[in-house]
Amino acid sequence: MLSLDFLDDVRRMNKRQLYYQVLNFGMIVSSALMIWKGLMVITGSESPIVVVLSGSMEPAFHRGDLLFLTNRVEDPIRVGEIVVFRIEGREIPIVHRVLKIHEKQNGHIKFLTKGDNNVVDDRGLYKQGQHWLEKKDVVGRARGFVPYIGIVTILMNDYPKFKYAVLFLLGLFVLVHRE
Repeated sequence: MLSLDFLDDVRRMNKRQLYYQVLNFGMIVSSALMIWKGLMVITGSESPIVVVLSGSMEPAFHRGDLLFLTNRVEDPIRVGEIVVFRIEGREIPIVHRVLKIHEKQNGHIKFLTKGDNNVVDDRGLYKQGQHWLEKKDVVGRARGFVPYIGIVTILMNDYPKFKYAVLFLLGLFVLVHRE
């Protein structure tokens, strides 16, 4: 049985081996965080990788696609570009296409977005009284994607027990794996 084998392996480990495995796990977690922070610096985006959570951008992007983002300040926003933006009061960013741009004489730009698969523009999603988005609302712009690889993230959010099972199995693997 798997659980008894795991307990036998942990019992056979001396304290030094167990400390080594815990330290190894800590190194994996800290390495992942450093890579994430490095990507944030390189791309200029607070979230350099996002998962498409709905079908509003089909056929361009499907639910579960993983998007790579950049958010360079010097790059102007253009009509047709796919942006990821946050709306005040909403936790989850939205992936939609820029539909219209409104530029004032002072150079300040506002823009309107819409999902490719949606009938109407996004004004109904914006906070009350807001009719346009500004550059400050943008998390990043789509520069590339990997199809369907983000479905694991969606499954973990939709089924919390699945998330805990995956995390438990990964932790178990790191603790028991001796190489």
